[in-house]
Formats: sequence, structure tokens, C-alpha cells
Amino acid sequence: MSVVKRWGPYTQMSSLTANGPIVIDKAEGIYVWDETGRRYLDAHAGLWLANIGYGRPEIIQAVTQQAQKLSWFSSFGGFANRPSLTLAEKLVHLLEPDGIGSVFFSNDGSEAVETALKISRQYWKVLGRAQKYKLIGRQHAYHGVTMGALSVAGITANRQGFEPLLSGVRHAPAPYVNHCSYHDSRTPCTLACAREVERIIQFEGPETIAAFIAEPIQAAGGVIIPPPEYLRQVREICRRYEILFIADEVVTGFGRLGEWTGSRHYGIKPDLMTFAKGITSGYLPLGATAVAPYVMEAFLQSVQEGPELRHGNTYSGHPLAAVAALANIAVIEQEQLLSRAAKMGDYLQIQLENIAHQYPNLVADANCVGLLGRVELFASSTGPGKAAAAIARYLLDHGIIVRPVGDVITLSPPLIIEESEIDIISETLTSALAVL
Repeated sequence: MSVVKRWGPYTQMSSLTANGPIVIDKAEGIYVWDETGRRYLDAHAGLWLANIGYGRPEIIQAVTQQAQKLSWFSSFGGFANRPSLTLAEKLVHLLEPDGIGSVFFSNDGSEAVETALKISRQYWKVLGRAQKYKLIGRQHAYHGVTMGALSVAGITANRQGFEPLLSGVRHAPAPYVNHCSYHDSRTPCTLACAREVERIIQFEGPETIAAFIAEPIQAAGGVIIPPPEYLRQVREICRRYEILFIADEVVTGFGRLGEWTGSRHYGIKPDLMTFAKGITSGYLPLGATAVAPYVMEAFLQSVQEGPELRHGNTYSGHPLAAVAALANIAVIEQEQLLSRAAKMGDYLQIQLENIAHQYPNLVADANCVGLLGRVELFASSTGPGKAAAAIARYLLDHGIIVRPVGDVITLSPPLIIEESEIDIISETLTSALAVL
């Protein structure tokens, strides 16, 4: 066996020994090209995140100018840089309707979630309620790869190789309407999954639970779209039992659902929010953990020596990432990409419904919110995920990149996509189903 020099993330390396990876060489707009010159329509925005598309000169120029002035300096111990301060002010302004007052920067979504979990546990300690340390996640959730983030996540295959994980974590059911344990397709949703969160809280004792964490839409779990009232009900349950609500907005933030945040789309105000991915549209790594004013105030009023929060990342508040984020946000605002994502999402929904109507024996569900979509196939006799993998391969062979998750084809194109390009995706997907 040949020696593997580059170990790829979430990659079955043994399958690459013969042909190697597809090496992406350049990108522009919603398209990427490999080293052979072949072009692909990126219907997944890289990994849920190239919201403004590739090759934007606004970002490149901003980063270049900042690199010439200050490429990096530590933000530890009272130092800061102007781009990170400006970005914090901008984010607090954008997130004011979500009830946010302060932002802590990190490098990616995993670190943003890890930060939120640590803040949640320490928050109750500084309030004199150290017994509130447990965390509640959900089945099928993806929150990152660090140990705390992985512990509250709920994708079993991702967890098993690293167990035992963080103690004091419980998991509630996902609001997965198509695969609900509480009702079938013949009966209406009762939101029993929301009440199950309350049952877990009561069983564990609310005086022991620090926080509940949820993605507004569970992206990597298969784009699980909750019933409209689910998040509002769970938010109220957390408020009633004095449990912090963490909204993981790593995928749903910065326009993906047609709003700045998924929380705003579903009408909730979390206590903490986590961001990454679309915050820079992938031009540079950046994570952010945003908190409500009362969370920050609790730390400021704590009596202790040294930093109130003994936590940080070497590249926290990196000036190049900060200017990339500021330029990215400016593009989203100037090109009105929030309303565009909502409009293109409506168009995508029509195409998905047409596909489901054409293939009722193959397609179990086809839906989207904004430009975050799913096409779920009925389980194949060849085995779980086999049909979706075959569809994804067909699309790749025809120049379109999507991501299969189990029996679901997930869609997450850049927000700048045109109707004609959505047509290309839907037509090719229709052709793939025809030969399945």
C-alpha cells in the first residue's frame, strides 16, 4: 500500500489510493475547475459556505491591503486590532434584533461551539449555581469536531470512534417530521419532540442543566427542517426552566435562509449564537460566539483574579479574517443577497416540488428554506445511502457538485445563483432519477 502523505478530512483515504482526489484548481462565481480544466457548478457552496461566490475582488483587495499593514498580532491580555473591533461592532449591530450584545472570535465553527459550551458552564458558576453543568444536544445534530462540540452533536458514526466523550450530555430527538417516533405520515405533527426536551429537563432536574444547543435547520444531519413552531416552543421551555439556549448558526447564518440568522427566520432570540462559514464566505477561517448582554454582564460582575474567561485561540480576532468578514458582509448588504436568497429559494422550492411530483415512488421529500434544500429518497434495497450516493456521482459526472447525507441529497448553492443555474441543477437531478 502506498504511503498516504495528505490525510483528508472526512475522507475514506483507502478509496483514493488508485485515482487520488479531485484537485480543485480555481473558482469563479458559482463554478470551480479542477486541474484537468473541467468545470463544475458548485451546488453546495463548497461546504455550505461560499455565500457570495468565488473570486470576489472586494474580499481579495481588503485582505491584501490589511496584510500589507498588519498581518496578525495577538489579541491576548488587552491587545486588539482595529478590524476585529470594527467587525465586533458591525456584528452586534446586525444581530441586535436577535438580542446580541457581545462577540468572542475564534477560528471556525467547532471552536465557536466549544466557546459557547464553556461560556454556558461558567456562566452559571459565576452566578453561584455551579450545579448547572449538563448540556442537551439533539440526535442527528452536527456541531463540530472538537470534543465538547462532538459530545453535544448527535451523528452516531461521527461520535463512536472517539468515545467516551464529555460527561453530563443528554440528547433529545430531532424534529425530523419524515422520521418521527411520535406520529406517522397519516397523522399531523404534535410537536412531541419539543415536549421530549421538557421531559429530559424534568428527569435530569432543571437545576442541573446549563444549556440546550440546536441548529435552526440541521444541515449535516440531512437538512432537517423543523415544524414552524418547534424552535419557539423549545425556546420557551428553556426560558421557563432557566436554561441557556445556544443557536448554532454556522450554516444558517449570513443569508442562507433569507435572513441574517436562522433564529430570526424562526422568530426566536437565543442567549448565545455561534457563527462561521458564511461569515467570510470561506475566504478565510473565522468563528464567532455571540452572547446576549446579560451573559457578558454576569462575567463582568464576577469577582476573581485575572481573565473572567480563561479561554482563547491564538488567532482569535485575526485581522485578515476580520477584514474578509467585513467585506463579505458589505457584499451581502450591497447586493441584497438576503432577499435574493429568499427569492431564489422560492424558485428552488418549485423545482423540487416538480421533481417530487415526477418521481413519487423514488422521492420521499423535496423541500428547502431559502437556499438550503434537500431531496430525500426512499430507502433503497441496495442499502442505506446507496441511491443518494449514486445520484451524487451522476451529478458529479455531469458537472454538478452536491453532497449526499444518508438517503438525502443536500443542496446549498451560493446566494448569487441564477434561476437558469437552478434549472441546470433540477434538470440534471431529474435525469439522474430517471436512470436510477
